[in-house]
Amino acid sequence: MSFFSRFLKRQQPEERPLFYDIVCPYCFSKFSPEEVVFRAAHHRDDDEDYALGEDAKLNRYRERFGLDTVFDMEAVLAPHDVPEEHRIYSDNIVMGLNDRYGVVTRRRLCPHCHNELPVTAGKAPSNIISIIGASQVGKSVYMTSLIHTLQHYTADHFDAACMPLNAEISRRFRADYEEPLFERGDLLDSTQKEKLQEPFIFQFVFKDEDKAPLTLVFFDVAGEGMVEQDYLGLHGQHIKNSAGILFMVDPLQIRSIRDKIRINLGNEPGEWTPRYDEPRDVVLTLFGDFIAYQDKAKTNIPTAVVLTKSDMLHSLKDEDGDYIKSNSNVFRNMVHRDWFDLTEFENIDGEIRRFIEKVDRPFKGTMDVYFKDTAYFAVSALGSNPVDMKLQGVVSPIRVDEPFLWLLYKLKYIEGRVG
Repeated sequence: MSFFSRFLKRQQPEERPLFYDIVCPYCFSKFSPEEVVFRAAHHRDDDEDYALGEDAKLNRYRERFGLDTVFDMEAVLAPHDVPEEHRIYSDNIVMGLNDRYGVVTRRRLCPHCHNELPVTAGKAPSNIISIIGASQVGKSVYMTSLIHTLQHYTADHFDAACMPLNAEISRRFRADYEEPLFERGDLLDSTQKEKLQEPFIFQFVFKDEDKAPLTLVFFDVAGEGMVEQDYLGLHGQHIKNSAGILFMVDPLQIRSIRDKIRINLGNEPGEWTPRYDEPRDVVLTLFGDFIAYQDKAKTNIPTAVVLTKSDMLHSLKDEDGDYIKSNSNVFRNMVHRDWFDLTEFENIDGEIRRFIEKVDRPFKGTMDVYFKDTAYFAVSALGSNPVDMKLQGVVSPIRVDEPFLWLLYKLKYIEGRVG
């Protein structure tokens, strides 16, 4: 070491900011923690500022999803209306208010939709993972299979826990999604455009307290809307403010292989109506909605392209590898434990990239033009192809958590190693 090199400034680790911008997991608006408002912890009939009443912002949000109007809500309090000494701070963020009657509230609300925020909002990055794709690609089934896998297996492999944000989300997910699929073997109905779905919000919480929890927001957008500009405008906000995207692609969307799968599986043409939207149509709609307004008309949001129903690809496998090799790891489940196996990832990513490029070059080219950071995966949410809309045997997901773990790796939540 030279004499002068001793005085060179060493690279310092990136400093943690005083606070993080918040992305509301309900309406997906982005704002500073200083803009947060509070729900009073009590009400009073003798003070109109604290009387029960209708919350117009909350009810506008609820109306959007077909939920009932709530009439008697406690008042909304703004921190700037409370003396500084009555504000309760934690990690440079106002986390509570001691109101004029000496009653403390810690119920922080989004200033735009007045839904209650997670306790970690502002203290840790608001990372939203969005699932998108056209109609019939199986987003609802994949979401169910993924969350089930994260809760029962993956979280434990990374010394973490995956939990719903509240009891209502837990009940809705279990009753409408998990129990029908995993306990009764019923296929889920396609989400309808007119049936807008409130987001499913889960937290991936690490047992290591030095690791910030990750908020997972799965917005079950009806697929038909992904190729309609007006409809996407309602939901594009959640995609624009996402930290990562899971882009679902069904093999049957790809015109060049649809007939080959149909012939190999022996299905009658009537069962395979061309109702599928092309994957590129979804990308083009996203481009018009928000990508066109990004720097250089590209988005830097890490995007996992997820080829669904990989069990169908059995009918395409061949020894020459024109489509999928007969010994491909695509057909074998993979368990990532403690770290993300980069060798396994690179093999799958390379194989599916080549497959997509062969069967749908326009889609692959569009992704390359508009997305800076992509990876390609193949998953089976069920483990087998349903026959006559009925599941065959036990649901056995294959590689469903791999795209999600890649996003965790890209967001620096978990380590990646060469296997």
